[in-house]
Amino acid sequence: MRKIYTSLAILSFLLFAGCSKDFLKPYDDRIVGRWQIDDINKFGFGGSVNDLPFRDGSLQFNKDGTLIYTTSSGSVFNGTWDIQKKRVGDGDNSNVYHSLQITAVNFITQQVLGEYYDDINFTGTNHIKARIILGTRTYVTHLRR
Repeated sequence: MRKIYTSLAILSFLLFAGCSKDFLKPYDDRIVGRWQIDDINKFGFGGSVNDLPFRDGSLQFNKDGTLIYTTSSGSVFNGTWDIQKKRVGDGDNSNVYHSLQITAVNFITQQVLGEYYDDINFTGTNHIKARIILGTRTYVTHLRR
């Protein structure tokens, strides 16, 4: 019986040690790296995905709060990002949300892009869902590594 418990303990340790620990990291650390804009879903009335400033290409989030946004056509924007943790409600009824603010500038064309994501969720090591809520519509941007 003792051998079974020892074997189970060793197996459990190996399984836990082999799994990704990203879910234990703060959002500011988890977002660092290059993310591809994979898909955008629109829910509700009015508006268009084409109205969004970040709708294709990739975002490189750097640890120092800077970013590089590259569109699918190759235009490069430099900027900053910031994640804020928000608690809504009181006591047991409170929920925690993380918002993301992105601002980027193309220094050649002087075009400025900015977006505020009301809520971002890491749904795995390599997937983020970022929500924009605008009145009667919601946009969900899917980012993948």
